[in-house]
Amino acid sequence: MKKFVIIGGGAAGFFAAINAAELNPDLDITILEASGHVLQKVKVSGGGRCNVTNACFEPKELIKFYPRGAKELLGPFHQFMTGDTMEWFDTHGVPMKIEADNRVFPEANTSQAIIDCFLQQVEKHKIKVLKKHRVQGVSKNGTAFKIKTSEQCFEADYLMIATGSTPKMWDIVGDLGHHIVNPVPSLFTFNVQHRLLEGIPGLSVPYATVKVLGQKLEASGPLLITHWGLSGPAVLKLSAWGARSLEEQQYQFDIEVNWISKRKEHVMETLKRLKKTQPKKQVSIRSAFEDVAKRLWVKIVLTANIPDQCQWAQLSHKELESLTQQLTACKLRVNGKSTFKEEFVTAGGIDLKEINFKRFESRKHENLFFAGEILNIDAITGGFNFQNAWTGGWLVAQSVASDSLSQG
Repeated sequence: MKKFVIIGGGAAGFFAAINAAELNPDLDITILEASGHVLQKVKVSGGGRCNVTNACFEPKELIKFYPRGAKELLGPFHQFMTGDTMEWFDTHGVPMKIEADNRVFPEANTSQAIIDCFLQQVEKHKIKVLKKHRVQGVSKNGTAFKIKTSEQCFEADYLMIATGSTPKMWDIVGDLGHHIVNPVPSLFTFNVQHRLLEGIPGLSVPYATVKVLGQKLEASGPLLITHWGLSGPAVLKLSAWGARSLEEQQYQFDIEVNWISKRKEHVMETLKRLKKTQPKKQVSIRSAFEDVAKRLWVKIVLTANIPDQCQWAQLSHKELESLTQQLTACKLRVNGKSTFKEEFVTAGGIDLKEINFKRFESRKHENLFFAGEILNIDAITGGFNFQNAWTGGWLVAQSVASDSLSQG
């Protein structure tokens, strides 16, 4: 009986184990997890609902959401991607739903539906899940692998490492001859202290555009004002695409926010029209743009140095320009970052040149497989990181099951 050991009790590891067992019931499969819990990232994803994937059904479009790994994932996505993921969960008793922003969640609206599905499947297929087995070393023993944990030693004909962003495992992988691209944080929020943001945490803007000044980094989408600065999809996209360059700046940089994603000329015309049509109305009393909430509008008006009781008719051309500037090109200083909720993602990991992406297999060691964030692959928020995990896990399962069946 061939032995398949998976290091890492996360999404990619469980998905590979279950699929391999379905394809070859004779495989002896063991999952080793360092902590006392499995599937923790699944549990916290999407605010506890689990953002399983994203309703983007064209491989060439899907790879555009991956700052690192896009080229390498094109082929794998032709084998297994969004629609396949949704069908897999549906046939395993967890139907999916697509939300307005294209994020895909379980209809049950809880990550526990995914966790329960996986736990039922590992029990059904008699897959061993061993917790608190911290891996201390991996070596080759002929054609097999020897895995030493804090509890005991294992041998495997096939070994998959899917531990995510774990420095200890990167060291072990490095000892096996793989090059590790230096990991840096991705998907983080911006720490900003500015009077414009004070007193309005929790306020969201439907569609803003944020630029990093001095770089070719720009992203649009919902923006959230927090107690520590700015978050939301627009900022998270920027943090993913700028993971390395922003780290080089030690997370000290200037941004420019267009709160309504409109051109200056259009905004100026709107403000001039209000000056003519509502001359006696107080500027700060009502937002000129429906996408700018009243509390934010008041802050923008004050930041533009317009007196609190000022009427539209009293605005000078200079004040109109100042207000336009604050609406479309508001400059803010970023001083540091914060982790996005508990969904920590890194840019970095195993050099992709060392992986055969037809099988997600090491080019240095036959029957050694990797999937998930241990590779130098990451995506923006929205279910894309999980899709990478499902695709990698599925292809590893196909490879292991096929090889083990052909070898009897």
